[in-house]
Amino acid sequence: MDIGEIIEAIREDRVRITDHAYEEASADQLTFDEIYLSVFDGEIIEEYLDDDPYPSCLISGQTFSGNPVHSVWAYNPENGWAVLITVYRPDPSLWINYCKRRS
Repeated sequence: MDIGEIIEAIREDRVRITDHAYEEASADQLTFDEIYLSVFDGEIIEEYLDDDPYPSCLISGQTFSGNPVHSVWAYNPENGWAVLITVYRPDPSLWINYCKRRS
């Protein structure tokens, strides 16, 4: 996957946000501006190439205040839209530097 395609879709307002992502963003008190910023400066840390209907990826980034945030995105290459599937503040007990899952 290419994070650049997701960034371009965000910049061009071609984003679909799932109900689940709305719920999780609200629960973790994350704004969509923070989530988008976390993608712009973030990195893909996991890819889920077998996801259906489109491959997806987990992006690790930071909020305006530097707090870690994870978001899962899919990208539809046919129409150039990105889909925000979920977003959350990662639990440090489950992640090493918020980029690698603990075993």
